[in-house]
Amino acid sequence: MFKTLRNDIPASIIVFFVALPLCLGIAQVSEADPFTGLIAGIVGGIVVGSLSGSSLGVSGPAAGLAAIVLGAIKVLGYEQFLVAVVLAGIIQLILGFLKAGVIGYYFPSSVIKGMLTGIGIIIILKEIPHFFGYDKDPEGDWGFIQMDGENTFTEIITSINHISPGATLIGIIGLAILIFWNMVLTKKSKVFQLIQGPFVVVVIGILYYILFKDHSLLTLESEHLVNVPVPDGIDSFLGQFTFPDFTALGNTEVYVVAFTMAIVASLETLLSVEATDKIDPEKRVTPTNRELLAQGAGNIVSGLIGGLPVTQVIVRSSANIQSNAKSKLSTIIHGVLLLLSVLLIPRLLNMIPNAVLAAILFIVGYKLAKPAMFVKMWKSGKKQFIPFIITVILIVFKDLLWGIGFGLAAGVLIVLYKSYKNSHFLHKKESADHHHFTMTLAEEVTFFNKGAILRELESIPEDSNLELDVSKTKYLDYDIVEVLEEFSDKAKARNIQVKLISERGVIENPESYLSFFDMVSSSSH
Repeated sequence: MFKTLRNDIPASIIVFFVALPLCLGIAQVSEADPFTGLIAGIVGGIVVGSLSGSSLGVSGPAAGLAAIVLGAIKVLGYEQFLVAVVLAGIIQLILGFLKAGVIGYYFPSSVIKGMLTGIGIIIILKEIPHFFGYDKDPEGDWGFIQMDGENTFTEIITSINHISPGATLIGIIGLAILIFWNMVLTKKSKVFQLIQGPFVVVVIGILYYILFKDHSLLTLESEHLVNVPVPDGIDSFLGQFTFPDFTALGNTEVYVVAFTMAIVASLETLLSVEATDKIDPEKRVTPTNRELLAQGAGNIVSGLIGGLPVTQVIVRSSANIQSNAKSKLSTIIHGVLLLLSVLLIPRLLNMIPNAVLAAILFIVGYKLAKPAMFVKMWKSGKKQFIPFIITVILIVFKDLLWGIGFGLAAGVLIVLYKSYKNSHFLHKKESADHHHFTMTLAEEVTFFNKGAILRELESIPEDSNLELDVSKTKYLDYDIVEVLEEFSDKAKARNIQVKLISERGVIENPESYLSFFDMVSSSSH
C-alpha cells in the first residue's frame, strides 16, 4: 500500500479541501456545532478508512442525513441524539454480520449512473452562489427546497443580485487555473501530475486574501471564507467534544431515530460503494458486508465523542478518484489532515475563499455529469435511459433517496413490462394450418412471466393442438403451475388437445400439473 504514496498524498490533500467545507456545511444545516461535522470527517477518514475494504471510498458526514439529524436534534437534544448515533452504529454492525451488504448489488446500473450524474449537477448548481460570493447557505444545504424556504434556482438568482467582485475574481482565476492545469500542464510534465492543481489554487486563494485584505473593492469579507472553530488552547479544543447521555436508553424515540439513521446511512453507503467501484479505474470490488461493519464502527466512535453520523459519500469518493488516488491511504491521510488542521492551523484555513473551493467542486461536478453520459444512456435504449433520467431529475429537484427510489421503481416496472411483453422465457411456434402450436418454456420460469404465458395461452384458438415443451425447464414457479391448471380446464371446454413434453416423456391431456411441478422442483434441486 505504501508504494502508492506518491499518488495518495496529493489526492488526500484535494479530498481534504473538498471535505473541509462539506463537514462544516452539513453541521450547520443540521443546526449542530461546526466542530461536530469535523469530528465526523476525521472519524470517517481515520477509523472507517482503516477498517473499510474500499480502496477509494471516502466517508464523512452526509448531506442525505441532514434532515433526519436536524429533526432528531430538535426532538432529543444533542446529548441524547449522540446515543442514537451509537445505537445506529451497533445496528450497522448487526447488518454487516447478517451479510446485508448484498442489497447494494440489486440496484440497476442505470440508477447508479443516474445517481452519479444527478449529484454532479447538484454540486455545480449548489456551488454557483459560493462562486459569486453569496455564502448565506452552507455547502451542506443540498436539498432542492432549502431550510430557509429558498430552492436551488432562486438561490442562484439571488446570488447574481449579490455578486462580490473579490470572490468572483478569485473564483474565475481559480477555475481558469484548474482547467489549464488539467488540459495542458498535466500533459506537459509529471511534475504537474504530482502537484495537484486544486492545492495550487487554494494557495493562490490564501495569497489573494492577504494581498487584497485592505482593498475596498476586491477584499473578501469573513462570510466569503472558510469558518473553522479556533480553540484558544488544548483545554479549549477538548471542550468542544460532547458526550452521549446514556440515560436516554429508556427513551423509545432514541431507538426510532437510531434505526432510521442506520437504514438510511447503510443504503447511502452501499449505493456510494457501488458507484465508486464503477468509476474506479482498476475496477476493484468493495466487500459490502465489511463496509457495513466499518461504517458501524465509525458511527459508534463518532457518537461517543460528539460527532455527526457518517456514511461513505460519493462527492468525496469521486474527488479522490479524479485526483488519481491508488489506495485507501489517501482516505486515511485526509482524515489525519483534518485533525491536524483544526489542531495546528485553524487560522490559516480561515483564509481560504469559499469561491476557490467552489471552483474545485465545479470540476468534480462536471466530471460526474458529463454531457456525453446523457448521449451514451440515450443510445443504450429506453430500458436504460428511463430509470437513468428519472433518477437524475428527482435527485436534482427532490433529494437523493427520492431519486434512487423512483429510479429503482422505474427499472423494476420496465423489467415487469418486458417480462409480460417479450418472449425471453417463452417461445411459441405455430403450424401452417394454424391449428397446431408448440410452446417452449425456458430453464427458469417465474411469476414475472405469468402475464406473458397467460396472454399466449389465451390466444390459442378452439379446436387446436398444443405441445407444451418443458423438457429444458429446471425451475417452474407455483404461480405458473396454477396458470397451467386453469388452462387445462379451459382447454377441455374449447376442444384444445394438450401434449406435455418433458425430459421424462410425453403426457397426453394431463389432468393435473401438480405432479409435474413436483418433478421439475426435484430436478432443479
